[in-house]
Amino acid sequence: MKVLVLGAGVVGVTSAYYLARAGHEVEVVDRQQGAGLETSFANAGQVSFGYSSPWAGPGVPLKAITWMTQKHSPLVVRPRLDPAQWSWLWQMLRNCTDKAYQINKSRMVRVADYSRNALADLRAETGIEYDHRERGTLQLFRTQKQLDHVGGDLRVLEKYGVPFEVLDPAGCVAAEPALARVRDKFVGGLRLPEDETGDAHLFTQRLAALCAGMGVTFRYGVAIERLMLEGGDIGGVVTDAGVLTADRYLLALGSYSPTLLAPLGLKLPVYPVKGYSLTLPVVDDAAAPVSTVMDETYKIAITRLGDRIRVGGTAEIAGYDTRLHDERRETLLHSVMDLYPQGGDPARAIFWCGLRPMTPDGTPVIGPTKFPRLFLNTGHGTLGWTMSCGSGRLAADLVTGQRPNIEHEDLALSRYAA
Repeated sequence: MKVLVLGAGVVGVTSAYYLARAGHEVEVVDRQQGAGLETSFANAGQVSFGYSSPWAGPGVPLKAITWMTQKHSPLVVRPRLDPAQWSWLWQMLRNCTDKAYQINKSRMVRVADYSRNALADLRAETGIEYDHRERGTLQLFRTQKQLDHVGGDLRVLEKYGVPFEVLDPAGCVAAEPALARVRDKFVGGLRLPEDETGDAHLFTQRLAALCAGMGVTFRYGVAIERLMLEGGDIGGVVTDAGVLTADRYLLALGSYSPTLLAPLGLKLPVYPVKGYSLTLPVVDDAAAPVSTVMDETYKIAITRLGDRIRVGGTAEIAGYDTRLHDERRETLLHSVMDLYPQGGDPARAIFWCGLRPMTPDGTPVIGPTKFPRLFLNTGHGTLGWTMSCGSGRLAADLVTGQRPNIEHEDLALSRYAA
């Protein structure tokens, strides 16, 4: 069977890997000149199995109002004359109930747990290296109020069997020794010891190279224009390099997936939520983070990636705008220099942004469509790196008619029909 994968981000490339491993002919097409050059390029670096939770939840609307009044706000909404933006925000608000949260959380944890095992197996199979560490994630609380409200999170973690540790300041320092230098900045933390870190871009590029060695064809620098209907199904993909055809088509275009599906009458509620990052070279190893520290106050992740520190955060709802705003850089810089003032060199920081493909319920869309030859693997939001291997393996099974190892019906686009 020949499968055409649309998109060479981390989700598209992992899908291609599992399809090729199963013995199928695979072709990947992407407008960029290489793999992992958009949202996968410079994300926060977390592989956050334990933090796989929907943004929509009880109390979030009130918190959002509070966040937007802060100088270093983790949330920015730039209203636009865009019906898709307002529709997506409304659907997200409708998911801010306890019942919806429980349903969405259970779906996300299922995919994340599957991905944890798939990533470990892939590492063992290939020996791939990508500045990978298995040192856990530390959610750092600057105030007693934050620490006192951790009970709800603990109940969720307990329910889904996610190992955790509630730490006092000494425990936080034991996990992240450089924090001893700023001991007065925090009151405690929540550590998830099974979380990992790694460079998503490096992983994607090296996995793409492995895929090429397995016979996968990559067509870079090719713009996808539309999906072509033929006899009530997908008959090909129109690109600026001609029409590409296959037996099956897998759409993994992240935030750009809805625009390709809309002309076919498929409404995919994925909206771009812009995230920013800074990458600083490490100048003092002892003063830099060991793994990932989540600064709860600013919702910013500070991650060690080899000889670099990656600082990622902010949710900016502004459509497909990829302009860099200096105030977001200031927020990232404030967080990392406040907690790791001697760890990295801010003068050499690289500022970046990417569009996260968010669904209103937080769960990715993985599965079939009303067109028998078209499948989706998109909408992972901030967790594309975390869920990539599990999503890729699941999508490969669904595309080729194999029985998946996890429940999947409620991950498909059809869940929105209800």
